[in-house]
Amino acid sequence: MTINEKSYAYGAQKSSIREIAAYGSARKAEIGAENVFDFSLGNPSIPAPESVRASIARALELPPTQLHGYTPAPGLPAAREAVAASLNRRFGTDYAAGDVYLTCGAAASLSISFHATVNAGDEVIVIAPYFPEYRVWIETAGATCVEVMADAKTFQIDVDAVAAAITERTKAVIINSPNNPVGSVYAEQNLRDLAAALAAAEERLGTQIYLVADEPYREITYGAEVPWVPAIYDRTIVCYSYSKSLSLPGERIGWVLVPNTNPDHDKLVLAVAGAGRKLGFVCAPALFQHVVIDCVDEPTDVEAYAENRRALTEGLSALGYEFVEPQGAFYLWVKALEPDANAFFERAKSFELLPVPSDSFGCPGWVRVGYCVSHETIVNSMPAWKKLAESYK
Repeated sequence: MTINEKSYAYGAQKSSIREIAAYGSARKAEIGAENVFDFSLGNPSIPAPESVRASIARALELPPTQLHGYTPAPGLPAAREAVAASLNRRFGTDYAAGDVYLTCGAAASLSISFHATVNAGDEVIVIAPYFPEYRVWIETAGATCVEVMADAKTFQIDVDAVAAAITERTKAVIINSPNNPVGSVYAEQNLRDLAAALAAAEERLGTQIYLVADEPYREITYGAEVPWVPAIYDRTIVCYSYSKSLSLPGERIGWVLVPNTNPDHDKLVLAVAGAGRKLGFVCAPALFQHVVIDCVDEPTDVEAYAENRRALTEGLSALGYEFVEPQGAFYLWVKALEPDANAFFERAKSFELLPVPSDSFGCPGWVRVGYCVSHETIVNSMPAWKKLAESYK
């Protein structure tokens, strides 16, 4: 065969999340949207802030060459400076524009970060359950994805398990807090313990281990404090997206931060730029770089998600379901009513309920229920959840 076999395999192996969403769309067309309870996609349900619309309107008045022309590969200097200045205000740091590389969203940020750090044969540790595309991006960079389960009770990082999984080939550990799919926020002490374990492994093996902090849900929390990872571990890279915080998932805008405290900063900045070039990311969308300049400090409206979270947890709790109380993001991690999460999903589907089985996230026995949907969808789904629970009695 003349085509690339690995690319063919990725194309042939469909994303279970998107497959479920596609089924949901077709089912809605058959029986009516109000009769299908689709909790599959992490698509923000609240509109982008008015400040985003106003920023776009202002940008449309720019000369076409400024609005639609190429920007520098790392991004507009003003946009990079805006991101650095915002981080400095929030975290008491002294980052500069040169520490920031604008990207086409978090997926690009992560792919760039892996290509900037790993070599063929290296290993990257992921904390399961985890976003399934991590494996694709890690393997595409030439590394091996090594799964380490989170603590089974708290879903915090199992530091001892991570330490046991580190080898001389370990190049990075990726963490996601607030976490997709669980909604947990890693506590500061948990991160400090992880940092100590990574430093000890570096000393023992004579290697360097990067900590990649994937933070698209940083702004969506319910009272929990999200620690700033570079303040805890120096060899950190931060990946961010405005898909969730500004409700712009289809516009693909985000950034990579190489903190100036990272001991490999100077080389890593160039490696990030080189990875972006290698992967064909010419520049982040020019229009939305202007939006970043204007809206970098725009607060995220979490009230609708908080209300959905309350309705869903109270409703499912009353029906006897077990779940992890989410501290952030907009997902509920619900214990399946049988060991086989896929079988549980198939039964849920017969009641027009569409969660995502946990096998997709590298963990058996659970489903992810996205509550970034209309409030009515959650309220109206409760009779179906009740019938599903009763079917197991």
